[in-house]
Order: sequence, then structure tokens, then C-alpha cells
Amino acid sequence: MKCKVCRGHAVVDIRRHNAAFCREHFLDHVRGQVARTIKEFRMFGPEDRLFIAASGGKDSLALWDILLDLGYDTTGFYLDLGIGGYSNRSKEAAIAFADERGAKLILRSLAAEHGYTVPELARLTGRVPCSGCGLNKRYEFNRAAIEEGFEVLVTGHNLDDEVATLFGNVLHWNTDMLGRQMPVLQERIFGSGGSAHVALVKKVKPLVRLAERETAAYALLKGIGYVVEECPMVEGNTQHRYKEAATLLEENSPGTKQQFYFGFLKRAQSNFSSSGDDGAEVVPCAQCGAPTVRWDVAAEPVCSFCKTKALAYRRRESAQRPARRER
Repeated sequence: MKCKVCRGHAVVDIRRHNAAFCREHFLDHVRGQVARTIKEFRMFGPEDRLFIAASGGKDSLALWDILLDLGYDTTGFYLDLGIGGYSNRSKEAAIAFADERGAKLILRSLAAEHGYTVPELARLTGRVPCSGCGLNKRYEFNRAAIEEGFEVLVTGHNLDDEVATLFGNVLHWNTDMLGRQMPVLQERIFGSGGSAHVALVKKVKPLVRLAERETAAYALLKGIGYVVEECPMVEGNTQHRYKEAATLLEENSPGTKQQFYFGFLKRAQSNFSSSGDDGAEVVPCAQCGAPTVRWDVAAEPVCSFCKTKALAYRRRESAQRPARRER
């Protein structure tokens, strides 16, 4: 293979682009794709302070590296989920990355913030681990961004991630989720005037033009140490099955993933509405103030996070309560 740009020895080929690149031109290509995405979707400007969810995996660390190379003020955030040795190794990778580049990293843990880990939450609530994990990560990422004073929350979702999500939402016609599946979710503000406050920070996904294989190659070529292993609790995850199905289509017809995702954004996404546009009211949660949908005006609005947390606490308390003796 020869590099598309310089005709030198190529180290990475990208079939959907019918192109191959040497090391330097592949790194330039990746940075260019991210810069193009940021500009095209008006994600943020050079003056914005970025808060990146750094899991210790290839996507988030590669993206953090790219944003630093592009000159953006980017701070990392690592949330310890308490998944045994996997979480420990992930945290170590995030810390090592920040130390090597002199970047700031904020650390928090689910156990310290809420008194449970992801495995314990799954056991107490009976929810699939990935479901409870995702709910808590979304909540804590947003909460931390607001408390630390950041304007933009950045996540490392790549093209494969977005295609798998879109595939699942179309299969089940989750119209509410389709209405929110965009590379940019704008901030949501509650109140007005002096009482106005940010309830959801702006959330962006600059890697949507890059496949998982490409972010892995970027991390390898840049010498980024990341956690290679998958989360031990991911086995049987439906999202992974959708990703595998989409990859089979891509192997037989390169470009399928990109056409599917960007075709949806261009031709179909605007036809779907998100919560609050179908008669439901988006209001602050009565317990934590986060946005939630209120379908019943007579009921107190409580968000999914607070409901799940309360359920875990109730079941833990019930399990710890001494059994009553029979007379």
C-alpha cells in the first residue's frame, strides 16, 4: 500500500475512503476529520473550556490528545465505577495520560458520590449492568461539568457507536431517542432572568466521522497507553450485537456505516421529536433538579436517576434489616 498523499509506505488503509496513509498523513487525516466535525456542527469555539469524559479507553484518550493538539483548553474527567481491577486499570491509564501531557484531570467515584458501585447497583436494582452504568455516567458527567464550571461536555462516541445506537433505535422505533440522536445536544436552561441556571450542559461528539478501528490506530501510532480490555460486565450487551451486525455490512460494502448515519442526520433526523415535543413537559426533578419528563401533572416529577438510586437504597436497607422471628 502507498500513502494517498505522499506515495510513501502506508500503515493504515480506510476502505470507505478508498485511501491509505503513512503514519504522519494518517494522524493529519484524523485531526482533520475531528476539526471538520467541530466546524460543521458548530460544536465549540477556541474560547470554550472543554470537559472530556475520559474513560481510559482508546476513544476518549485519542480524542483528548487530538483536542490538545488542536489547541483547545481541555480538562479530563474520570468517574470510577467500582468495577474491580478494570476500573483501577482504566483510572491509571487516564492519570498517566494527563501526567504525560501536563493536562488537568478531575477524579470522582460513584461509591464516594452515591454510596454504591456499578456491580452493586445492578445487584440491588435487578437492572442490566450497562443500563445502570449508562444512567449514572450520564448523570454524573453532566453534574460534574456544571459544578466544575465547564461550558461543553465532550464524549468519545465514534462512528461505530453512533451507528449501533441508531440501528437499535430504528429497529425498535424509539422515536424519542431518534429525536435526540445528534452529534450536538444543546444546553438546557431552567428558569429565567436572575433565577436561570444550566440544567444540562452542551454535549458534543467530535469523533463521529471516525471508526473505532481508526481511533485505535491513532492511539497506537501516538503511543497512547489505553485499556485494551473490554468492561467485564459488557457480555451480552445488545449494543455490541448491533455493532457486530453493522460491521458485517460494512465489510461487504465499505461506507455503509457512514451513509447510514450521515444519511439519517441529513434526511430523517428532523422528522423525529424528543421529549417535551409530544405533549409531555420537561421539568426539574423534584429531588435533584435535573431535567425529567412529566407525563402526569398530578404526580411529583422525579428523574430516572433519583428513582434508581432510591430503589437501590431501599433494597439495601431491606437486606440489612434483621429478619423478624416467628412466634
